[in-house]
Amino acid sequence: MRKIVLVTSTRAEYGIMSGFIDRLYNDADIDFKLIATGMHLSYKFGMTKNEIRVPVYKEIDIEIEKEPAYSYSVAVQKFSNLFKELKPDIVVLLGDRYEIMAVAVACMFNNIPIAHLYGGDTTEGAIDEAIRHSVTKMSHLHFTSCKEYKNRVVQLGENPKRVFNVGSLAIQNIKNSKLLSKVEFEKAIDFKLNKKNLLVTFHPVTLEGNPDVQFKELLCALEQLNETNIIFTYPNSDEGSNVIFDMIKSFEAKHSNAKSFASLGMLRYYSAMKYVDMVVGNSSSGIYEAPSFKIPTINIGNRQKGRLQSGSIINCHPKKEDILNAIKLGYSRDCSNIFNIYEKDNTAEEIIRVLKAVDSNNILKKEFYDL
Repeated sequence: MRKIVLVTSTRAEYGIMSGFIDRLYNDADIDFKLIATGMHLSYKFGMTKNEIRVPVYKEIDIEIEKEPAYSYSVAVQKFSNLFKELKPDIVVLLGDRYEIMAVAVACMFNNIPIAHLYGGDTTEGAIDEAIRHSVTKMSHLHFTSCKEYKNRVVQLGENPKRVFNVGSLAIQNIKNSKLLSKVEFEKAIDFKLNKKNLLVTFHPVTLEGNPDVQFKELLCALEQLNETNIIFTYPNSDEGSNVIFDMIKSFEAKHSNAKSFASLGMLRYYSAMKYVDMVVGNSSSGIYEAPSFKIPTINIGNRQKGRLQSGSIINCHPKKEDILNAIKLGYSRDCSNIFNIYEKDNTAEEIIRVLKAVDSNNILKKEFYDL
């Protein structure tokens, strides 16, 4: 029986993988163990381990509220010890966060194959760019969200036979989810919607510094909007996130039309996308998921620069007037015929097929694939 470990560390990444995780857990041919770490175990970030639908085999506390470099070092040590105990055939990782890179390093030191979801993207405004490509080079199986990203993984020297273009798990989740009605959603968040509504998520742009400068421009723009309610979700645990936390709380205290959440959870988050007029900020969900709801995304600044975009994305500079103009353009844009470029059929099933079929005993050694 194939022994597969999957590590999840954030609300967003669990939301993307939740349906896939359910399938792994219920597959009779897989000995599956789910490990929760990072922001999942922090009250500050919503204690989102409570949103996980399948049993968590083990919780690994890496003290995520401390400095990233410290949490990274704790993660390497604790996960290395865990993998010595578990000896999995494959570890599945998604994304580009520093704690995921720490898990990949622990796998590498213990000769454990890694299946990496969603390499090949580029995000020029964040350190995630370097982390993502580093995890790609430590991994042995690759699952990408579109053909262009598959080509980029191959460009990094990975054998095309190990790279699978499967599309986005998030879109499969959206299509399979029974979302809340408007009344149910308003009750679930204890907040009435207005004539116009925005869902706002803004993360620190880690390669540019001074997150308060850019976020202040966004808040100044939001203050100018009439008959508009604003739903904030908090940023991830990146350098500078505390500043944004405090600014959101201060804005919310002064504006009755705003409400913030450490985490909405997948159901409430996707339901929010169903009822808001557009999403605003610099989250990858505005690129990957929002187009499936046929709503515009106001993508601010450089954090997501480089990702392929559907036609519903409106890019703008992190300046008050640019943001206001982009929002105005968003209200006039018809997204009813938008196709999400990251959509493919049977995404989770294809990943599981590969995980079950691969000879995990003979994939550790890799040769650099020259173009």
